[in-house]
This record gives sequence, C-alpha cells and structure tokens, in this order.
Amino acid sequence: MTVTTHPTLAGTLADLVHESPDSPVAMDIAGGEVITLTRAELGRRVDQLREELSRIGVRRGQCLAVYLPNWSDALVWQFAASALGAHVIGVNTRYNVGEVMHILTSARPAVVAVPAEFHGLDVFGTLREASSTADPVPAIAVAFTTSGSTGTPKLAAHRDSAVVRHAHADSVIMGVREGDVILGVLPVSGVFGFSTAMAGLAGGAAILMEPVFDAAATLERVESLRVTHIVGGDDLFGRLYDTWHEGRRADLTTLRWLGIADFLGRSHDIARWVRDEAGAETTGVFGSSEVFALALLWSSDDPESVRWNGGGRPVESAIEVRVVDPLDDRVLATGEEGELQFRGPNVVDAYLGNPDAAARAFTADGWFRSGDLARALDTGGFRYVCRMGDVLRLRGFLVDPAEIEHRLAEHENVQTAKVVGISGSGGYTEAVAFVVPVDDGADLDASSLKTWCRDRLAAFKVPAAVHVIERMPTTVGGNGTKIRAVELREWAQRWSGQEVDYRKGTPA
Repeated sequence: MTVTTHPTLAGTLADLVHESPDSPVAMDIAGGEVITLTRAELGRRVDQLREELSRIGVRRGQCLAVYLPNWSDALVWQFAASALGAHVIGVNTRYNVGEVMHILTSARPAVVAVPAEFHGLDVFGTLREASSTADPVPAIAVAFTTSGSTGTPKLAAHRDSAVVRHAHADSVIMGVREGDVILGVLPVSGVFGFSTAMAGLAGGAAILMEPVFDAAATLERVESLRVTHIVGGDDLFGRLYDTWHEGRRADLTTLRWLGIADFLGRSHDIARWVRDEAGAETTGVFGSSEVFALALLWSSDDPESVRWNGGGRPVESAIEVRVVDPLDDRVLATGEEGELQFRGPNVVDAYLGNPDAAARAFTADGWFRSGDLARALDTGGFRYVCRMGDVLRLRGFLVDPAEIEHRLAEHENVQTAKVVGISGSGGYTEAVAFVVPVDDGADLDASSLKTWCRDRLAAFKVPAAVHVIERMPTTVGGNGTKIRAVELREWAQRWSGQEVDYRKGTPA
C-alpha cells in the first residue's frame, strides 16, 4: 500500500478506504460465524464514534481506556481516538481488580470502553470495583502495560506517528500484501497483538479477530479464510501444533510467515512443522512495550539455525541497537553478551503516571535500557539470550538457562523444561531444572536426565537437581502464556536437598 496522507492512524485509515473501500479489513467471530467488515464500514464506524466522543467532550491529549475483547470495536476505538488527538491504553479482559486499578490510576482515562457481556466475565463489575479509588484526569499516550517482571507494571507510551511508522516498517519485513489475512489471536490490548494488527493494516491485509482462542476452530479458519501471517508465542503455536498432530489436520498451505517468541522452548519444533507442511518462513522476534513488538526480525536470507531464535535486525535503519556492559555502558565486541539497548523513533516516549521511570530507563547519552541479555552476531543482527534477571552465574560463568532447557527438551520423554537459579550451599548459584513428562508413564528420572545433560553440556551446566512436575505454573498476559519462574524458584528453594517426582507422591 502506498501512503499518501499524513503519517497518523487516521491518515492510514483514510488511505485504506480511498484505495479499496470494499476490501475486507477485519473479520469478527460471533457464535462461530465469521462477520466481515470492509474498509468503508470501518471508516463509518470510526466517524460515528469520533463524533460521539467529541459530543461528550473528549479532547486532544486525553486518554481512553479500551477494556474490550479482540473485536473490531477495539480497532474502531483506536482510530477514533487518533482522529481526536486522544490516545488509547488497552486493558486485557483477563486482568484482575488490582491490575485494572493500577492502569486507571496511572493512565487516568477520560473514558473507558467496556463490553456489555463477554464470555461469562464480569468485566463491568471488575471495572466498577477498580475505579472506586481512581479519579480521571487527562493523559496523552498510546500505551501498553509492561510485564512487571521487575516490579509494578509500567505504562509505556508512544506517539501516534511512531505507531504508524513502525507498522509500515514491520509490514515490509513481514511481506504483507493486499489481500493477505493476519491472524489476530493475541489481544490488541497488548503490544504484540497491537503491533501485529497495525502491521497487517499498514500492508493492506485483513485482520482475523479471535476473541477466544480455540485451537481446533482456529486451525479450521486458518484454512477456510486463507490466513497468511501469524505472530505469537510458542505457547499459542504449541496448542495449534498439538491439535493438528492429534488429528485436526487443516490445510496450512496459505501460511507464508510466522513470527514466534520462545516462552516454552518449543519454537524450533513448530518452525520445522510449518516449513514442512506449508513452506512457511518462521522468524524469531524481539520486542517489548517500550520499543514496540517486532522491533527486531530476521530476514529470509538468514539460515534457520539463526532465524528460528529470538532477536533479529532492526526493522528500519533509524532504529539503532547496541550491546553494552550493563555496569558501565561500554559497547562490547561482536559475540560478547551484554545488555541490549535501543535508540530511535520506536522507543518509549513516557511512562504514564510514573515520570521517574524514564530517568531510570535511559543512559546518560539517551539509549533505552531493555534489561535483556543479547549478543551481536558477526553476520549482522542481534541474538536474544534471556532477561538479564534470569541469567545464571555458575562457577563464575554466565549461563543462559535456555541452553540447559533446550538440552532437556531434546529428551524424547520430556514435554517442557524450565531451569531457574537458587542460592545453594556455600552461597553459590545452583541450576535447578523442572520438567514435565510427555505422559505419566514416561521413563524419566532425575539421574538419567542429569546424565543426558552431561553428555552434551559442560559439567558446571548440569542441573544440581531435577524435579519432575505435572505441569508448569503459568501466567497469562497480553502477549501469551509464560512460565512463572518466580514460583519455580520458590519450589526449588523449598525442595532443596531432594528431587521431587510428582508420580511418586505429593511434593512437600
């Protein structure tokens, strides 16, 4: 799509409508049926909402909280806000009272959009309870909640023009074309769902809005609606993979491009599956609320051994990236691991309700501290390693726990593996592994798994303990399901000195 209007969301929509008013722009799922929305219809709905918001006094610079499922209505609110010079903070319908209260207090929206009913959730009741202590005042932002892995979640705000610029850059790298269909299964209230939807629209595609994820139904729609692009974590793709292999073998041959975040260690198996079944290209991704999702992507020229891992190259030349020593911000040589830092138009402009956060987030020379461990590759690009808080120092060496996890996951009887560090005897860090077997009868025990690791890994990387558990503790956020490492650390500390196997009795 050729951009001819001002670089804003409102301008992007005007371009879409002008170029092809009757082309589909979104597909809603209601009662199992697909309801297609054209570009012209989206434009009319945006105009109607903009006029209504203007009548009730919404002004430039105010914040609108969109507390909606993955419906096209969420896109309508985003475009209407942009047309008024107001901005949106998305609120995930899964959030609890405390999380909603934090958003209302920090963003202070002038208006909150709430569904009358959705999937049996009392969304309005949650909002009513959360808003009892929050009084609305103006705020200016397109904002996303951060993960909160290092404390209270922050609200990372971006300019409207930055959203549009980044969306167009992503669409080019993703190869989005007129007539493509993007699977919008991640909530647009989260940065990955939002960036995926915006990239699709920027490239002229339609967004298939999935408000409730059902793997079997989604596979059927991937085939019937000819989905071309999907972005998600390996938790989401893993459910599609498992369902397909259990017999729901939808035709995947329309798929061309997948962007995958590795949360559970399954990304390589999934990438191999879609390559073999659909000829689709898979790339690992890197992004965050502060730098937009899909800030780094690999290209089709990169070998699979590189491309299937987290990281990539900046999606546009104006995005600068460096890897530095986190202690003194000294730029490190190629291949050395350090903190990934960003500078450019994609970087967060402000944290709503938390002005001090920005001061802590940037270096003296204006680089954003991502808090992620990475290394620059001699072939170009940056390989994501892990969150800096997750890296283990074993026998004086920095070790990415994923290296141990991937070795454990290669075992034929291991479904999922996660490694955490705890303070062991003598105050030294010990690696402790948790594995979920493929089934209750799997031939699996701590001793054999340690031997399995020792065959390929250095001795200091072999876990001090291996616990066999029934399922991983997880948390569901706006960008997918993640394993709760903090809970595993508590278990590891509690079970210190023993190795638990849930099949042999209840863990203490």
